[in-house]
Amino acid sequence: MSDASAEHTDVFEGPYGSWPSPLTAAVIAAGGVGLGGPAVRSGPSGDEIWWSELRPAEAGRVVLCRRLPDGTVEDALPADLSARTRVHEYGGGAWWFAGSDVIVNHWGDQRLYRYDPDDPSAEPVAITPEPEVAHGWRHADGVATPDGAWLICVREDHHDLPPGSHEPRNEIVALPLDGSVEPHVVVAGPDFVAAPRVSPEGRWLSWIEWNHPDMPWDATELKAAPLFDGARLGNEKVIAGGRDGNAVGGGVSIVGPDWTSNGRLVFSSDQTGWWNLQRWRPESGDVEQLTELDDAEIGVPPWVFGMRAWTELADGSLGCVVTRRAIDAVHRVVDGELTDVGLGLTHVDGLAASGDDLVVLGSTPTGSPGIGTIGADGTRGLVRAPNDLGVDDSWFSAGEAMELAVGNAVTHAFVYPPSSRGRAMTDGPPPLVVVGHGGPTARAGLTLNLKVQYWTTRGFAVADVNYRGSTGFGTAYRRQLNGSWGIADVDDCIAVARALAADRRVDPARMAIRGGSAGGLTVLRALQTSEVFSAGTSLYGVADLEALASDTHKFEARYLDGLVAPYPEGKAIYDERSPINHVDDLSSPMLVMQGSEDEIVPPSQSQAIVAALAAKGVPHAYLEFEGEQHGFRQAPNVIRSFEAELWFYGRVFGFDPADSIEPVAGAVDLG
Repeated sequence: MSDASAEHTDVFEGPYGSWPSPLTAAVIAAGGVGLGGPAVRSGPSGDEIWWSELRPAEAGRVVLCRRLPDGTVEDALPADLSARTRVHEYGGGAWWFAGSDVIVNHWGDQRLYRYDPDDPSAEPVAITPEPEVAHGWRHADGVATPDGAWLICVREDHHDLPPGSHEPRNEIVALPLDGSVEPHVVVAGPDFVAAPRVSPEGRWLSWIEWNHPDMPWDATELKAAPLFDGARLGNEKVIAGGRDGNAVGGGVSIVGPDWTSNGRLVFSSDQTGWWNLQRWRPESGDVEQLTELDDAEIGVPPWVFGMRAWTELADGSLGCVVTRRAIDAVHRVVDGELTDVGLGLTHVDGLAASGDDLVVLGSTPTGSPGIGTIGADGTRGLVRAPNDLGVDDSWFSAGEAMELAVGNAVTHAFVYPPSSRGRAMTDGPPPLVVVGHGGPTARAGLTLNLKVQYWTTRGFAVADVNYRGSTGFGTAYRRQLNGSWGIADVDDCIAVARALAADRRVDPARMAIRGGSAGGLTVLRALQTSEVFSAGTSLYGVADLEALASDTHKFEARYLDGLVAPYPEGKAIYDERSPINHVDDLSSPMLVMQGSEDEIVPPSQSQAIVAALAAKGVPHAYLEFEGEQHGFRQAPNVIRSFEAELWFYGRVFGFDPADSIEPVAGAVDLG
């Protein structure tokens, strides 16, 4: 990368937080294109590599791109479409191939559209009916039958809900590619369905299903049924997975299933306590173990559709992503043996195959995500270069893994010291920002996270905590948060901060905690239950557990049964653990930011906390971004959110940012 900020390379003496940084909020918003995919399509001239780009500069539009066999890279989605779905609200799996056509679920109306990317004059054709209510039918995670006659996908139906129910129906439906007749339901009944996949010869349909109160990383069933003419199913059978007893989270989780070219069904199962690959043979009904990892796993929690940690190469071998202590590596699997392909990546977000080449979307601790290929002989190629931020890699802080005992348990974190290029540190240990990730069943990865580097390049240390309940450490660690959300995660964040302060790696008087969504609950609880942090930032954070249990979308409607307690039986626990019920314990300055159209954590949660802070006279600031959902995607809002948070820490910790920042209007007692 080039360095567009030579003026900042001279020594700068000033307080932590005031360091000039080339990584401005505007640079992050402009260069913060989110990459998704990849996927491979057989085009007229050979294999094409496709991927998606979420572009803040286009108001959060998701665009499809492709690299042609001759190396040409181009946008490959009609300008009036955005490939994004609202199924489960988190989306994913919003586009796929059907022969030479591309199928897209358009964000604007949530209908499926078909178009031919090789005919620029052809208009996209809607192949699902127009709903009676806006976004009444939503689609995701589809596949075409081998004969090209049918599309089979997940549909979320918000029409004609049963009396007293506010939950849509989640079904698998089939529809003809030409849209000539309305879709018909092929799988119905379970609360949730995902990953419909058709065997290569078109004889079987497989899928995953699960029911409340489980989440898909708790317990799912993998099923298959014969597929007949007219996209009709025969009798279904359970292949793997299922619940184990009545306890929430007690069972086997199956994720990422798909068929190989020889008609075998490969999937990840955590039956051994770690997600490992297994394979089902339809002709015998046997399930066999393909990998036997006991300190790492192949699989991730399916927060969005279309997630799969393996792919099949032309020679029949498999490529896969092995996650060990939240650090990824790409391997090949041959006869059950795993071999690291030596890419040197530490975080992988997508995997596909083009012949015998693996196509990988990944990043390193100081390198932005990009898409490349690696052949069986080690030959490498570049498909989509990492975002050019105009900032040299030497500005970035490389994270180091930290493992820490917390009572009888263990927690993990990645710790990033201030990146001190060209700056003199003159005021003792630096301030600390502790990050609690969302989910809470997610993870902090060892990757170039601009939300971390924004702080380190200005003189902050950052601790990105993989508290108990995070993924990437096996099933037992993932389940340690069951019944303890708002306790174990908080204890872990506090313990990491205290340990860093005790080692004089950070200033104990200047420690802040930030988090979004579930991480926002961690922020609020940490500020209420300890005096470790002197400031906190909650981004669309959970404040009222009881309200969340009764007013959120279907996918997470029973999530808290496992994380907190069954509701309403456990109402007393919800009351005790909800930050909104303990506002008298809030005294540290807070910044709260929220999207106005958030269906996952409604704005009322943030508004209630802000009202409580105002009533008590606690210094605070509040920003609500119009048109944003769960997370900020539009460039002006991304910029404002970063700058407002830096301004906030400057007021609390007593420094003037080098950036020119407009104060937050309506801020109370923050100067």
